[in-house]
Amino acid sequence: FCVTKIGEDSYSRSDYGLLNFSQEVGEILVEMGAIDPDDLERARSLACEHGGDASEELRRLVRVEDRDLYRALARQKGLRFGDVEKLLGVIDANLFERVPRAFLDHNHLIPIQVHDGVLQVATTDPDAPIEDLRKVFRNHQIELHLVTPTDFRRLWATLDLWVSGVGPSPAEIVSKQPEDDLLSRTDAEFEAHLVALFQSLLLDAIGESASDIHLERYGDRVRVRLRVDGELNDIERYQLTPRELAGLINVIKVRSDLDITERRLPQGGRIRVRAGGAAYDLRVQTQPSLHGEHAVLRLLPQTAKLISIEDLGFSALTARHYERLIDNPAGLVLVVGPTGSGKSTTLYAGLKRLAEDGRRKVITVEDPIEYSIENIQQTRVRPDIGFCFSDAMRSFVRQDPDVILVGEIRDAETALEAMRASQTGHLVLSTLHCNDAIDAVQRLYDLGLHPNTIAGELLAVIAQRLAKRICDRCREEVDPDPKIVEELFPEGAPGSFRTFRGKGCSRCKGRGTRGRVGVIEYLAVNTQVRIAISKQPAVDELRQLALDTGLVTMRDSAIDHVTQGIIPLSELPRILPEERMALEGRH
Repeated sequence: FCVTKIGEDSYSRSDYGLLNFSQEVGEILVEMGAIDPDDLERARSLACEHGGDASEELRRLVRVEDRDLYRALARQKGLRFGDVEKLLGVIDANLFERVPRAFLDHNHLIPIQVHDGVLQVATTDPDAPIEDLRKVFRNHQIELHLVTPTDFRRLWATLDLWVSGVGPSPAEIVSKQPEDDLLSRTDAEFEAHLVALFQSLLLDAIGESASDIHLERYGDRVRVRLRVDGELNDIERYQLTPRELAGLINVIKVRSDLDITERRLPQGGRIRVRAGGAAYDLRVQTQPSLHGEHAVLRLLPQTAKLISIEDLGFSALTARHYERLIDNPAGLVLVVGPTGSGKSTTLYAGLKRLAEDGRRKVITVEDPIEYSIENIQQTRVRPDIGFCFSDAMRSFVRQDPDVILVGEIRDAETALEAMRASQTGHLVLSTLHCNDAIDAVQRLYDLGLHPNTIAGELLAVIAQRLAKRICDRCREEVDPDPKIVEELFPEGAPGSFRTFRGKGCSRCKGRGTRGRVGVIEYLAVNTQVRIAISKQPAVDELRQLALDTGLVTMRDSAIDHVTQGIIPLSELPRILPEERMALEGRH
């Protein structure tokens, strides 16, 4: 409004409307570094075109994590962003009984605790109605903590364990109990407890962005661990008894169609679950051990957006080489590394580019299909009915494909079919389990392929590991560890060598790292390397020749990442063998 003096003691007021000084969610996400300004502009344009909301368009356009989105929403609405770990530690389950469950469920509210006359409430809705809560808690102020949908379900699952009478207080989540307490329960109660336990564990893993869940037994001690960013962390809240572990593994076996009576042999299966709008494919593996069965569950999100080639962690030069590789009319491209090194992600980034191009037909055979890609024909192997990788390859060449992806070359028959497909004018992409690019060539020799065939068809080998990425919000430059520097540069580090670390913040949960990035070794099979491969030289001889002709080693890639502030120096001894830490000879 505007006030104008019109006389000695008289004024006129003109009202123009309200001004909104709060930032929109997209602007906050840009400020947080979660998205680029260009992404926001595109989202705004699409929102205007479709008559929708810019934040929803952002979620479709870019990989905005729920945690970032809800933290931005909390800032916009002036609310506190809820730390689910802290909330789980202080939640007062007795408050839950004072309000009808149907009301809480409908309005997405969970009362957490009363502290200094303030009722703390978790919600997924920044505009959640709280007037009815005020009537129940008349003498308390209400403070909303905004949490992600996954974290909200984690809180709810914890309360379900307690309310059902088969779980302990939520402050402990799952406390260790004497065997007699469990034996005194009815079968139905114990089964309900195990199902609730399984759901709670899955929600915890999803909430922590874990890639794997490990359930292990050592004597009378049960260990529950989550692998987050490649590192295993114990979850102390789950203090299970051996009987609970056995029951939990039976629940997992039933869900994944495994034989619950078979405890002597390893078994593998799959479970499909949904958590809110996200779907997950769980790969299950049980393993007999000295003290009982262990189980590992790998979480594969089916609705996550595919990563692009630019986001893989390749250097600009290697990224250009990879883009050129997938444009080749024929040949074999291998991505190699140990389990969990991101091989499939690298191949999927290439498939994403091919799908966007749309000029070539692409067929895949996988075990399992980790991500669904539009415009790509994907097939899953079924060994139980006799449909394996090699069978798929023989049928694929009659489908007139341009590009064939083989999930993994596991045996001589699949390797031979991949080479035959390459020789008949197809580009074949696949993975191998081996240590580096030169080892991949040796592995092909071991699978019985003729050296001339390998030399004629192999285009390139990409070997990789995953290293922890420094959190970009709390990154700071630090002095390098002298022991690692001495191992890395025996004759002294160059003057331009810099190192960084993350000091820990709310975004990375104090870890200093957030996510992972690829550390790449790239072998281009040029004329000199091709001639050498056809002669089947010793591994060391082939590696030296590759170094002389431009092999990009993992050491090169790792040092680039360190000096650019992408990974901490402490990651190098973990991903590089001792003999590869120092500069390898080039003539």
